[in-house]
Amino acid sequence: MVAQSGAVRRTSSANSLQTWWKKNAGNIIPPVLGILGFLLLWQLISSSGLTRLPGPLSLITDQRTRELLFYPFFDLGGLNKGLFWQTLSSLTRVAQGYTLATIVGISLGILVGTNQTLNKALDPIFQFLRMIAPLAWVPITLIALPNVQLAAIFVIFITAVWPILINTTVGVQQIPQDYKNVARVLQMSPRKYFFKILIPSALPYIFTGLRIAIGLAWLAIIAAEIVMSGVVGIGFFIWDAYQNNYVSEVILAVIYIGAVGLLLDRAVAYLQRRLTA
Repeated sequence: MVAQSGAVRRTSSANSLQTWWKKNAGNIIPPVLGILGFLLLWQLISSSGLTRLPGPLSLITDQRTRELLFYPFFDLGGLNKGLFWQTLSSLTRVAQGYTLATIVGISLGILVGTNQTLNKALDPIFQFLRMIAPLAWVPITLIALPNVQLAAIFVIFITAVWPILINTTVGVQQIPQDYKNVARVLQMSPRKYFFKILIPSALPYIFTGLRIAIGLAWLAIIAAEIVMSGVVGIGFFIWDAYQNNYVSEVILAVIYIGAVGLLLDRAVAYLQRRLTA
């Protein structure tokens, strides 16, 4: 009886696995084949001598890179840390700057979106400041802020705040007039109008800004850490590896950057689906 029950459970699990695979195979196989094809082409070009850039197999054949790949958690003090700790340090700065940008961007966006006069007064300033490249802020922040950590966080903030602010402003301005008329007829309180009409209507625009901003924030910290030497982070790791001609380590760090950036974008997209549903 027990053996029969176990066989039923195994059959049920196998059927569930087959059902899941039939449902998701079309979304899994093409990306996997595309990635494998890209890696194969890269390896062939590298092996042919057309470029000095090592192929993806160098991540395994190079001893230093192999150790970094399979042992990312080592910490020997100072700047001599594994890629896990380097990435975690960068993510911590991104979280701080991005959180500040989210609070300021959404708050200011709602304020500007609901006040036409304030929008006309501040929009030229916003458009001017958002055109300044993130790296251009680095020397200014290093002069204005004596702490390198604060300077890096400010660079992330000033890079990420604009898409959040502008998209929030547009979202508030795009609230249908019918909704506003209904709010007036029902004599909604400002608090009820804010939570029942303004936020739900503007939320898709806000999340569009948040998704753009998280990508820009991740890009900004990499660039800032390359310039701000002497801080633990994935950006400084890349620059240090380049200076020492450890090209395979640079490639490994770039893979880390792409993977983390993809995960951050997917996390915000997941949050968007949950909240806007």
